[in-house]
Amino acid sequence: MRKAMIKSVSNMIRKEDDTSLFLVDIGVWAFRDILKDYPDRAMNIGIFEDGMVSLAAGMALGGMIPTIYGISPFIVNRAMEQLKLGFAYQKLRGNFITTGASYDFSTLGYSHYCPEDLGTLSMIPEFEFVAPGTASEFIRLFGQTHRDGNPTYFRLSDHVNQTVVDVDFGKADVIQTGSRAVVIAVSTMLDAVLEACTGQDVSILYYTTLLPFDRGTLRKHYNGGRILLCEPHYEGTLAYEVYKTFPDKPVRLSCVGVKREILRNYGSKVENDAYNGLLPEDISDRLDELLHE
Repeated sequence: MRKAMIKSVSNMIRKEDDTSLFLVDIGVWAFRDILKDYPDRAMNIGIFEDGMVSLAAGMALGGMIPTIYGISPFIVNRAMEQLKLGFAYQKLRGNFITTGASYDFSTLGYSHYCPEDLGTLSMIPEFEFVAPGTASEFIRLFGQTHRDGNPTYFRLSDHVNQTVVDVDFGKADVIQTGSRAVVIAVSTMLDAVLEACTGQDVSILYYTTLLPFDRGTLRKHYNGGRILLCEPHYEGTLAYEVYKTFPDKPVRLSCVGVKREILRNYGSKVENDAYNGLLPEDISDRLDELLHE
């Protein structure tokens, strides 16, 4: 997915004169040609995320469309105030692309984990949150949003789906329909959800745009209000959006996601997924519980 991002952003800088790129000591080698050829619009600021976001906001005020690339917690947490006041408050456009997801940098530990990114940014109204599940989905979603006039966060992961969907910004995709429940697969959870739901009479909805949340598609698939929400970040983060979808109907919601605790573990992605209950067998067990309650 990172290769697709580098290609998309590089093409943007080359073809669109009102765009700029800022790096924080990551991706410097990958963007070396862009940094060399467009020094007035592409630069490595260094490990200074909060200042970089403020600098980008200033350029946005001047009519530019800035794109920032960094590691998830250092953009979301370290520069939270600048995202809120610099971009959201002033209604500025900008793109914030991060790598690391919840724990892609598992060998570096909790300082590089960010399962809270969606929860944090959901507290800033009007911020857009995009979480592609494949490289082609990133290319499509970035192309649809990078000039849409809003601050947009892109959650990249090194661990992508094998299933490819023709996604569109702001829309959930109906992967299959059923009658007993609805399973929401968020971003990189799609493959695990599909495996877990094999042979089950359930609807599967795939979300890559998380903010704004597509309530309309979910409302069409009520299925008695049994909903299993599968997220690759803190469990239950999108529960607010699910409940707001059905203000007049009862909902029985079960959540699969990263445990809401300080993650002191390391290990591989699979080991972290097993610890947090994100494997297909974990999802299958949770779905059986929901269907038989």
